[in-house]
Amino acid sequence: MAASFASQVSDDTRPSAALKTKRMRMKTVKVMEDSIEVILQDPGKVLPTSVPHPVFSACTGVLLTGIYGVWTLFAVPGFRKVPWRLKVPYLPSSTAQTLNVMMLLQGRTGRLADLGSGDGRLVFAAAAKGFKCTGFEINSILLAYSKTKAHWARVPSSQATFVNKDFWKMDLSQYHNVTAFLAPAVMETLSEKLIEELPDDARVISCRFPIPNWPLQMSVGSGLDQTFAYDINTVRSSLRNVPSVVVE
Repeated sequence: MAASFASQVSDDTRPSAALKTKRMRMKTVKVMEDSIEVILQDPGKVLPTSVPHPVFSACTGVLLTGIYGVWTLFAVPGFRKVPWRLKVPYLPSSTAQTLNVMMLLQGRTGRLADLGSGDGRLVFAAAAKGFKCTGFEINSILLAYSKTKAHWARVPSSQATFVNKDFWKMDLSQYHNVTAFLAPAVMETLSEKLIEELPDDARVISCRFPIPNWPLQMSVGSGLDQTFAYDINTVRSSLRNVPSVVVE
């Protein structure tokens, strides 16, 4: 009887086949993401930095050309849909950046918009914390990858949705949390859009690049992995108190 009970307990606690399959899918996706991150953000880990043999140099050149070609496939397709001054190439968030964003979202709930969601890693991380996320991505290859990953991981569309829409043209007033990893050249234009559209209780989190002239609520990390949080009500109050300059 004791042996039978122990066998039953063991069977009940053994992971189901579906759970094992889901874990394998997530491990495969994680390996793919880590490979992209290493190649794009730290090629020194993949390629030697010492002076190699000329033949090896030629082979390395071919490899780098191939890597650049793959990166171009990810970065270029959506560019025709966006004005030149607002174009931002694809660069995935690092693992540290993703963790920093999650720290700055602690204690918050509601709808979240990721502006330029790329491969979807920020969206999936936030969805796992209970946010209802929308990833805006105009690159059809990255969009297909994100949707495929969501299907593999069986993430419900109520928690993570990816749309092929230009966020510059979208009304973001329904979102109380916004994340962005863009470029310094577009941050001022982005700030104008967000201050006009977001509700007072919204929080904006920017990876790597701060938003100019906005009072910082808090930041996490350092260097390339630093992330910045801004509360819209504080930003609006600060901007209202800025004295106007009269030009004579």
